[in-house]
Amino acid sequence: MDSPVVTLTRNGAIAVVTIDRPPVNALSADVRRGLLDAFDELADDPGVAGVVLACAGRTFVAGAEISEFGTPAFSEADPNDVHAAIENLNIPVVCALHGTTLGGGMELALACHYRIATPTAKLGLPEVTLGLLPGGGGTQRLPRLIGAADALEMMLSGAPMSAQTALEKDLIDVIVEGNLLEAAQRFVGELVATRAPLRLASEVDVDRASVSPTLFAETRTSLAKKARGAIAPARIVDCVVAAVTRPFAEGLKYERDLFVECMNSRQSAALRHAFFAEREAGKLPGNLAGNAKDMDLRPIRKVGIVGAGTMGGGIAMNFLNAGIPVVLLEVKQDALERGLGLIRKNYEATASKGRMTLEQVAQRMALCSGSLEYAELQDCDLVIEAVFENMDIKKAVMTRLGEVCKPGAIIATNTSTLDVDVLAAASGRAADVVGMHFFSPANVMRLLEVVRGRDTAPEVLATVMGLARTIKKVAVVSGVCFGFIGNRMLEPYLRECESLLLEGATPTQIDHAVEAFGMAMGPCRMIDMAGVDVAAKVVLERRKEGALPADPSYRTACQMLFELGRHGQKTAAGYYRYEGRTPVHDPEVDRVMEGLAAQYGIARRSDISDEEIVERCLYPLMNEGAKILEEGIAYRAGDIDIVWLNGYGFPALKGGPMHAANVIGLEQIVACLDHYADKRGNAFGYWTVAGLLGDLAAAERAFGDA
Repeated sequence: MDSPVVTLTRNGAIAVVTIDRPPVNALSADVRRGLLDAFDELADDPGVAGVVLACAGRTFVAGAEISEFGTPAFSEADPNDVHAAIENLNIPVVCALHGTTLGGGMELALACHYRIATPTAKLGLPEVTLGLLPGGGGTQRLPRLIGAADALEMMLSGAPMSAQTALEKDLIDVIVEGNLLEAAQRFVGELVATRAPLRLASEVDVDRASVSPTLFAETRTSLAKKARGAIAPARIVDCVVAAVTRPFAEGLKYERDLFVECMNSRQSAALRHAFFAEREAGKLPGNLAGNAKDMDLRPIRKVGIVGAGTMGGGIAMNFLNAGIPVVLLEVKQDALERGLGLIRKNYEATASKGRMTLEQVAQRMALCSGSLEYAELQDCDLVIEAVFENMDIKKAVMTRLGEVCKPGAIIATNTSTLDVDVLAAASGRAADVVGMHFFSPANVMRLLEVVRGRDTAPEVLATVMGLARTIKKVAVVSGVCFGFIGNRMLEPYLRECESLLLEGATPTQIDHAVEAFGMAMGPCRMIDMAGVDVAAKVVLERRKEGALPADPSYRTACQMLFELGRHGQKTAAGYYRYEGRTPVHDPEVDRVMEGLAAQYGIARRSDISDEEIVERCLYPLMNEGAKILEEGIAYRAGDIDIVWLNGYGFPALKGGPMHAANVIGLEQIVACLDHYADKRGNAFGYWTVAGLLGDLAAAERAFGDA
């Protein structure tokens, strides 16, 4: 046979079918056709006694070719036909697994008669993370091999399983050290010599002991809480029920019907958009992308962090986890000891949950040193300032870093709102300066906004983007403006939340409406958790800078709560009253809002609908995103989506604010903004449609269109 991605070779009576489609051997149409051709040829070859199915490169098949979904290629060479050709071969087929065997690759392995793996191999069916279910027999074969309960857990979590766990569950037959391909051929030879039976997963019944009387009902109840409104998890349960109650052929057809339903859903489209947008976010565009491979990236072997508070300590943990030594700098010994102690406490808490050994805690802490002297930063390749969010304080720190850091060291600021260009100028070496805006808690949150200053050197930007991958962050590049991408878009969201409070909506009503849309947390709960004092101080700082609109009522709600000492969860009172961490409606907040409404001449009303709340909070946010694109602050609409998905709890099932706007319809967004401009007035430009948004709507195009 002749295929550029699938080869068939023979070693005596043993045939080897090898998939070689870099980088991850995705199960594309050409791979599926090559496999069909190979196994058709083997079916007609009496000289072959056994077969090894393997992959070249760093991994076995790591999944389907997602980009083919919804295209004609999706219908070519049905994977179920490939699996049937393998199962029906009258000689043993052994799958040799290494790297990650995921999704369609896992289903391919399940169709083989036997499976062997390297010790480091991982196996999984993560389709649920893309709003899908395994559509190549996975929901039917897996329960037959490991039982319904374990199969449900594996498919609903999407988490990969280690080779050792797979061996314990009889999902693989043996773990082999050394040369995998040679071991697989020996294994096939032994099967042939002993005339071992062909084990077909499709002919096994699901172990009834794995199906408790309440399994499916309890799983559905759990999903109603954990996977609110998600289609794919519910359909996975339906398919496993079919695996238990129906013949294999019927279950396979049922699975395919439900797979197509999921694939065609808006939820899966949104999740697949986010998958590809995350990949794109790490790529530098334009002239930077063209030069990235030729750039001499700066080595980062040691990192300094100025400020040992909660944020500084969290940032440090990212580098310690990656094996990079860190120097933590503070101005006072007690603050330094407190910061180092917090890092140790966080690690020990992780160890107590079994996620880390005490030896690993010791290894990480050994990489972390503390100092009160800036001179200790002289041999650092990257220094990040993480001091209090105040321009004067940060400028002073940046000036000092410009003096003490070695030539070629990267100097980063963790500011969330301040002007990176001003801070860069204070350092005296602006080309070396970049923003690295970590999100709190910094050791947990995946998002990193990398802020390119006016003078940031291209190799500095490229180095930090590469470093983000090393410390397992999702990095998005932003230009310089107030709040960068995420916090700038947060501003109109919070502005409208507060306007609605003055007009008569309650915090509970606003949060419920926004959470029903899918946001992880409503704006009032979010500010209470982050700190009303923090939110109010940002507004006050901007007022000092003359950067606020002339609207006298602008975000007066959070400022008044701050003045009243209602700082959120930390004081057990903010937009809500707190019983422990449980928010409770507080009539006192209603009285505060009534007083502010009277002070600013705002009419109160009782007819505010959930629909109005969602439109007024989220459509201006999307409009601000359009302005950010228009100004070149963000490179791509997908970058904005990644920021909001990973940093602000935007619902993954909606794909981010810009994707959600496309789904709603840009014409409808424009019409709605115009409606509120007419209804509420537009003296401060709150409802003015962004030029890009208006142009795209008029042309019937969408964000992200080429």
